[in-house]
Amino acid sequence: MIRVAAVGDVHLGPDLAGRHRAGLADLTAHADVLLLAGDLTRHGTVEEARIVAAEYRDLPVPVVAVLGNHDHHSDCADELVQVLGEAGVRVLEGEGVVLDLPAGRLGVAGAKGFGMGFAGRCASDFGEPEMKDFTRTGRHSAQLLEEALADLAVAGPDVTVALTHYAPVDETLLGEPPEIWPFLGNYLLGQAVDEADVTVGLAVHGHAHAGTEKGVTEGGVRVRNVAQPVIRAAYAVYDLHPEGTSRARSRAGRHGVVTPGTGA
Repeated sequence: MIRVAAVGDVHLGPDLAGRHRAGLADLTAHADVLLLAGDLTRHGTVEEARIVAAEYRDLPVPVVAVLGNHDHHSDCADELVQVLGEAGVRVLEGEGVVLDLPAGRLGVAGAKGFGMGFAGRCASDFGEPEMKDFTRTGRHSAQLLEEALADLAVAGPDVTVALTHYAPVDETLLGEPPEIWPFLGNYLLGQAVDEADVTVGLAVHGHAHAGTEKGVTEGGVRVRNVAQPVIRAAYAVYDLHPEGTSRARSRAGRHGVVTPGTGA
C-alpha cells in the first residue's frame, strides 16, 4: 500500500512562516510521499517562494508539486521553480517522475492545467482572439498532462497519480458558484487521465476553495480536491494499492493542523 499525502492552496506568505511546518511533524507516520497541488504562494513572488521552500525543505519523504495560478501572478514562475528545487521540491509541468517507495513504484504526472469548462458548457475556439487564446491555453494544458502520463507509460510505475491545480471533473466543484466553473477546471484534463496508457489510481487537484473533496472521472478514476480550505488540515492521506485492481482504492485521513489565512 502506497500512502499519498496531498494538499494544495496553502497560500503561504510572511505572516505564516513556520506555521504550516508544524503540521508536518508526523508525516512519515502517515505517508510515503507528499504532493502539493499548486497555489503555494499568495502572489507568486520569490520572497514567498523562499517561505514555501523553508516549510517543505528536508522532509523525510519525497515532495512533488505543480504550480497554481497564484504562483504565476508575479511572472516569475521559473524563479519559483528554482527556489523550490533547491529545497528538494520537484516541480512538474508536463513531466512525469517515478518514485521508488517501500510499497512500490509510484508515478506522478504533473501539470498545472488551466480553465475551459466542461463538456456541453465550455469555452470554444471561436470568436474574438481573446476567447480563442483562452480555449487554446486550456487545450494545451491538457496536452501537457497527456505528455506527462505518456512519459510514465514508458517508465512503467506500479500505479500513477495525476497531479494538477485545476479540476479535471466538475463534481469536485460543487459548492462553488456555477458561473465560475469554467475558470476552475477543464474536462480535457479528466479525459487525459481516462485515456492514459498507464494505470492511474488517483487524480488530485486544488483551486476550488469552496468545492467538494470527492469526485470521479467518467472512466472511474478517483478524483480528490485537496485545497486546504476543503480538507481543513495540513494534508489528507489516500492509500493506493498497486496490485489487484486497475482503479486503486483510496482512504482519506486528516493530519496536522489547519493553517489559517489562506488566500482567496
